[in-house]
Formats: sequence, C-alpha cells, structure tokens
Amino acid sequence: MWKEKKFAEQIAKKSGALLRQKFNKKLAIDYKGEINLVTEADKLSEDLIVSAIRRNFPSHGILAEESALIEGSSAIRWIIDPLDGTTNYAHGYPVFCVSIALEIEGIIEMGVIYDPMRDDMFSASRKDNTAYLNGEKLKVSRVETLSRSLLATGFPYDIRTSEDNNLDFFNALAVRAQAIRRAGAAALDLAYVAAGRFDGFWELKLMPWDTAAGFLMVELAGGKVSDFFGKGWNINSPHMAASNGLIHQQLIDALKRVKNK
Repeated sequence: MWKEKKFAEQIAKKSGALLRQKFNKKLAIDYKGEINLVTEADKLSEDLIVSAIRRNFPSHGILAEESALIEGSSAIRWIIDPLDGTTNYAHGYPVFCVSIALEIEGIIEMGVIYDPMRDDMFSASRKDNTAYLNGEKLKVSRVETLSRSLLATGFPYDIRTSEDNNLDFFNALAVRAQAIRRAGAAALDLAYVAAGRFDGFWELKLMPWDTAAGFLMVELAGGKVSDFFGKGWNINSPHMAASNGLIHQQLIDALKRVKNK
C-alpha cells in the first residue's frame, strides 16, 4: 500500500501543477447540465491521472468523473475526481482540489486530496490507520456542541428543478450552528473536517469520486461518517453527514427533524 500511496501523492501533485498552470487562463468549457460544467482542465487532469494508473497498475479498475468506467482484472479500483470544484475553477475562485482514492474489494484503503493553490497534501491509509496533512498527523476538532460548530455543505446541480435541494437542511442548521460555509469542493470540505478546520459537514447527491478519499480521512482522523439517519455510509449512499464525532448525534438529530417534517 505504501507504493500506491506514494504514487497517488506524486500523480496528484503533477495533476495539481497542471491545474495551477491553467488557472485563470481562458478555458474551453462544456456543460453537462444547466449549471453543471466541465472544463478542458478537468479532462487534461483526468487524462494525466488515468494514463499514469494504466501504465503503472494495468490490472486495476478506474472510476473517474469524466471518463467511462474502466474494468480491471483485479479487485482493486481507483476512484478519481481530477478537479473537485470545477465551477470555482472556471470562475477564477481558488478553491479546488484533486481527489484520488484506492478501493480494494469494496473497502476504501487509501486516499489523497491535494490542494494545489495552498500546496496542501492530505493523505490517509487504512494500513497506517492515520491521516496526514503535509506529513503531520491529522485530528478532528474537539468542539462539543452544534451551536459552536463551523459546518460545511454544498448544493446539488439540480437545485433549480428538484425540491430535494438542501435548502431546507441549510435553513434548519443555519440557526443551530455557529456558522456554515459553502466552498464548492466536497472533497476539500471533508479534508477540512479531518484537519479540524470544520467541525461537521453534510451534503446530498454526492458521487463516489467526491467522497471516497475524504471519507477515509475523516474516519482515520477520529471523526464519524454516516447517512442522514446516523446509519452506515458507503460510497453509493445518496447523502452524507461527517463530523468530529462529538457533535455527530446533534447534527443527525437536526437533519432528521427536517427529514421527518
């Protein structure tokens, strides 16, 4: 696992350097929906990562945001978001990251999230049972009450057309938490929970590439991850709640009250 983790960190840095080089430059932009966009930087970053994996680990499968699923001949699969925070990136807002996770027989074993604008390398390995930021061990915050918590969330791309759009949860938690941030990069939000920068996070309609690496970081930094009912979470779960563990039941209770209305 050490070899795969070192590889993931190296390729995330290369991808991040590419994104940094193209940041604030004129980019070709396509739309996958009314507000869901993809830039040429997404595609170039993904091509770089996927090509490197196929060269170094040809038997491994790959699940990436912008490409078709690549089936491997082994039980190992890479889960990739080449640019989490694409809307931020396209508008010149410097909050985005590269997220790479390794799944073995359905279990996330390793994850890397790299923020190229701050040169922050978050990493986690189940084998080490530890999460790191730039080589230093991560621990979640010690905030014990929701009312003193800084939370993070995001809104789904179908916010204009679906009633299941997070506005009701946001309204309920805005008056219960100390504050809420909506930065636009779920993987980075989860890394920040692991680092103790956020005390909790919730979001709807996330995809495996948004959450795989960050989930492991929160867990190994001593936090807790579940669905909105406090039950077990996996990468195919439609909703996620993550926290430092101390406020988790309070967060779940607030989410449940909205769900049960």
